[in-house]
Amino acid sequence: MDLVTDRPRTLLDAIVARFRESFGDEFLLDEPLSRHTSSGLGGPADVFVTVRSVEGLVEAATLAARQAIPFWVLGAGSNVLVSDAGIRGLVIRNRAQGVTFRHDGLGVIAQAESGASLSALVRQCASRGLAGLAWAAGIPGTVGGAVVGNAGAHGSDVASSLRMVRILDADFQARDYEAEQMGFCYRDSALRQGHTGQGHSSRVVLETEFQLRPGSAGEVEAEVARIMTDRKQTQPAGASMGCMFKNPPGDSAGRLMDQAGLKSLRIGGVQVSPIHANFFVATEGATAEEVKKLMAESWYRVRDHCDVELEPEVELIGDWD
Repeated sequence: MDLVTDRPRTLLDAIVARFRESFGDEFLLDEPLSRHTSSGLGGPADVFVTVRSVEGLVEAATLAARQAIPFWVLGAGSNVLVSDAGIRGLVIRNRAQGVTFRHDGLGVIAQAESGASLSALVRQCASRGLAGLAWAAGIPGTVGGAVVGNAGAHGSDVASSLRMVRILDADFQARDYEAEQMGFCYRDSALRQGHTGQGHSSRVVLETEFQLRPGSAGEVEAEVARIMTDRKQTQPAGASMGCMFKNPPGDSAGRLMDQAGLKSLRIGGVQVSPIHANFFVATEGATAEEVKKLMAESWYRVRDHCDVELEPEVELIGDWD
């Protein structure tokens, strides 16, 4: 355990005792993050806590701030690459998963806590005949992570249906923001500016509201099923992080990577998928460092073959050299 060191042992013990008092068995030391990422990669977090409510999320983040402990909020562990050395500080595993629905004058609002599964929210909406989120069918990750990265697919994204987001700001006050205030653009938002170079958070998504349209449950479910079938046919199974690079304007990162001859390229235990070149698949014994090297090799080959400089979509977090 490091906890941003140079602290007296007695102070470290007091910090640990305070977290254990609040979170009991949900609080762990030196927890391997490979257990909590979709790629199965990542070294240990100094301290690790699972929260199951918005109140718990606020408490964990506030406790960390009061002790000057950097923290990072982990959802489903997709779209991130945690270093083999792990993360210094606190990782908060967000399992605040409440979802409710209410009618308003324009349709139906789905209110989802930030740790809710995005795919599960899509299924709940479809079973109620609510249109607006079917594009997200099968996307791994949580609602909070989707908001931070403005997740999208099939010509739509979070910004298209998000109504409001409640954020724990850097001063640890919860505030509501309209979607127009989030600075959404392609696979990005103003919230990404709340992450430091080490991936630590200073602003935390607590809850969201999506504006949905009433429709036919059969039609919405059929659309979800069609999108799920397409995803299974065009994207690889196995341990991956999701899309590695953002699509450049007017083109596809996967097409460019295929053109550069990257499909099936392997470094150590990590391979560019032969199904879709913008996905890397980690096999047994793979390391995060190998993923990083494969990302670099892919970037250079696309630049050399296609004269395009790709921008990573996967976020590298943790203690990197």
